[in-house]
Amino acid sequence: MKRVEVAAGLVFRNGLLLITQRRPEDHLGGLWEFPGGKREPNETYEECLHRELREELDIEVEVNELVESISHDYPDKSVHLKFFRCDWRKDEPRKIHVHDFAWVNRTELSNYEFPAADAHLLTTLRERNDLWV
Repeated sequence: MKRVEVAAGLVFRNGLLLITQRRPEDHLGGLWEFPGGKREPNETYEECLHRELREELDIEVEVNELVESISHDYPDKSVHLKFFRCDWRKDEPRKIHVHDFAWVNRTELSNYEFPAADAHLLTTLRERNDLWV
């Protein structure tokens, strides 16, 4: 089974979290996720995250601590995701390689449908106050 390594950002600004919606034509199209993408060979997860957030949304962030590392098997591939807490630094998000985006608070997360791989992280986000400051 194909294994994909992904870096994803939990991008916070003023107590809100940035989420993005996958393009309809993409794998798991229409679902919401945390912005990021596939790690290139010889690229650190942090470097990947900087590159992906610039390519997808045209924003700059400060990458902080690793919050969660998850492996999940889909029928066609296995993904290994590393989620980093990030602080938004500059440039307003633009829909470059995403269908949509939203800044949400903790209670609003349940209004969006996420991939199965994000289930444990969503629980963590709802329970950990320290991530939202």
